[in-house]
Amino acid sequence: MANAGSSSVKLSLLDGDDTELWRRDLDAPRSVVGPGAVAQALAELPEAPEAVGHRIVHGGARFRSAVRLDAEVLSALRDLTVLAPLHQPKSLAAVEAVSQALPDVPEVACFDTAFHASLPPAAATYALPREWRERYRVRRFGFHGLSHAYAAGRVLQLAPDAHRIVTCHLGAGASLCAVLDGRSIDTTMGFTPLEGLVMATRSGSVDPGLLLWLQEQAALTPQRMADALEHESGLVGLAGTPDMRELAGRDDPDARLAFDVYLHHLRAGIGAMAAALDGLDALVFTGGVGEGSARVRQVACEGLSHLGVDIDGRRNEAVHGDTDITGATSRIAVLVIRAREDVEIARQARAVVG
Repeated sequence: MANAGSSSVKLSLLDGDDTELWRRDLDAPRSVVGPGAVAQALAELPEAPEAVGHRIVHGGARFRSAVRLDAEVLSALRDLTVLAPLHQPKSLAAVEAVSQALPDVPEVACFDTAFHASLPPAAATYALPREWRERYRVRRFGFHGLSHAYAAGRVLQLAPDAHRIVTCHLGAGASLCAVLDGRSIDTTMGFTPLEGLVMATRSGSVDPGLLLWLQEQAALTPQRMADALEHESGLVGLAGTPDMRELAGRDDPDARLAFDVYLHHLRAGIGAMAAALDGLDALVFTGGVGEGSARVRQVACEGLSHLGVDIDGRRNEAVHGDTDITGATSRIAVLVIRAREDVEIARQARAVVG
């Protein structure tokens, strides 16, 4: 599997039972991992893969499920770069690098947006002029779909009666998803990965009127605005660090404010997702922060008692792998699930190549 994220490319080899046989993480914050580094890593593979699945951030409106990569598909994906200029080039660079290193191995594109293709019109539509919506195909796409899909599927193994699930993918990027009987019906990210929750370096949702005002007052170019919203906002803008672990270890006004703002938006988002589902059967935490921060889980759940959420404090502090942290009085299941986008990519790639 090749997972090109915002700060690294994760390469892994899974067997038929989804056991990880080999893994390499190639770091490249704000840049593209070169083909030489990818080739060097793949030269260490213990055995040749039968197929390669790639995480592609944006599939647009056309790609609603995984597809085998060929020249036509690659051309269409390059055309979608305008919708994800910071993420799509990294995904496509990983495809090119793997193709050079493993030219005879079939490759499959697995899309972060595809899981959200099931969003109903009420959740997918922006209240914007018809001309914009039709001419530019403006809509809410949603992201982190591979992670949300895996987490929701894993819930059904741990809590088979859960039909209404909110999955919280909390990492450097963060989003929530409302999953009804295995289908995404709402999510917090929208046309871009900027919408929604406060993140490590991304602002999350901001009043568009404020951005227009700032653009005029500070004479900001679109590129300067984009850089500030993507790389200088979120936790790093509030407290000078994108790392929740570092933030949790500090006791200063900026750190406390950043944590409170982060949790305020997280709780509000979970409430909104539960409303979209007309109730809640299971709440899931996944991703680096979702799995690694007992404090984030505790404070988030303390603000959700009106939904019947209660967690076991001892189990919450001792999370290891997939863990049920449901409290004795909780009316819903509360789970911590290890993020395994690689497993979801493998499942989709196998389905495509047979």
